[in-house]
Amino acid sequence: MEKEKYTQKSIHSNVKIVENKIVSFDKTNAIEYSFRVYKDGLAGILYQQGKMSDKEGYAKAEKNLKLNRPYPFELEKGVRSRDKMEKPLTDEELMSTAEKLLKYLHKKYPDYTFEGNVGTSIWEEEAVNSKGMDYHAKDGNSSIFISFKHKDSKDISDGYINFTQRTLKLRSFYKIADNYLENFTKMVDMPKECIIVDKYYDYTGKLRESLSLEKLKLGTSLLSGKVGQQVFSEDLSVFHDVTDKNTWMASFWDGDGIVPKNDKVCFIKNGKVLRGYCDKKIAKKFRTKTTGNAGFNYSDVPGGSFVTMTLKIGNKSVKELLNGKLGIIPVQSYGGGFKEKGEYTMPVQIGLLTDGEKILGRVPPFTMSTNMFDMFGKDFLGVAKFNKEIFNDKVMLFKCQVGKL
Repeated sequence: MEKEKYTQKSIHSNVKIVENKIVSFDKTNAIEYSFRVYKDGLAGILYQQGKMSDKEGYAKAEKNLKLNRPYPFELEKGVRSRDKMEKPLTDEELMSTAEKLLKYLHKKYPDYTFEGNVGTSIWEEEAVNSKGMDYHAKDGNSSIFISFKHKDSKDISDGYINFTQRTLKLRSFYKIADNYLENFTKMVDMPKECIIVDKYYDYTGKLRESLSLEKLKLGTSLLSGKVGQQVFSEDLSVFHDVTDKNTWMASFWDGDGIVPKNDKVCFIKNGKVLRGYCDKKIAKKFRTKTTGNAGFNYSDVPGGSFVTMTLKIGNKSVKELLNGKLGIIPVQSYGGGFKEKGEYTMPVQIGLLTDGEKILGRVPPFTMSTNMFDMFGKDFLGVAKFNKEIFNDKVMLFKCQVGKL
């Protein structure tokens, strides 16, 4: 009988802001375990919130072998530790930061109401087993989430600023806030060509779904039959990336204990679809090798998927990718998304015009429409270098059609 234990520790501190005032401070400190025993191709698993001894945890997990959960795979080995912690704010610094930013925003923008929170998260995960695995990862960050509303607005909120750093720099947040708010009430015309400028995370969901190896093999993926083909723009490369350089609050191993070679797996390279992602179970089903993308499940055998969906960053800035044109940032958009066949429509209630560095004003409401293949194909302009002027993040640019809202 083999034994394995997953441990996750998390500490969250949060200062809540309502109508320009600090209203509360909350702190949580949690620990979770998954005790796992393996025998004759079966897994006995116990999920535990709160501290528990190994002796008790493994004993209870062993009793759960009677549930007959199949897991006919060898456990992984390896020793590695990674610590990405920098300087997350202490509780005292958190409160002071909230007070400072409120004072700054309220003094400079008295016509706005601000709500949100300032928080710190510290995360730690560990996986050990009787085969010799001893993996450990730790990370932390401090964040500011502020929604804003102009006094003349009839909406609940006009938009938000989400700012996160491992070592929070308040001056950097001020620059972004100024960029958003200085010209927010200035109405401008819609440009002739609609180029969306936004963080790419909200647009990769359908692509992720389509890259599932199981769906590819069963013919239910939009990319079924297209592996090995040039499907997207040559500027598009998609990875599962858990390298030291690019990781963010995540482990370097997957739910099966697999660590990808060089901490990275490429699914799409220069527009060409190379492979889909899978875990050990799906790999066995289709007689192929796992890509190391098993999801974590503390109360069951690995299931789902753990895929970062990282897009390769280009060597041009947002302004350079716009090449003299103007782009639109969807600050408030809801009520749409991807459909089954890859079509994408999204009402944009509030969009801001930008030259890639400065926000120039607010465009009329509109509906953006495109599809997955055009978004990442002929209309894909690329992923810009890290943008600190507007997003403090990686930014994707693509063209789309415009309709009335």
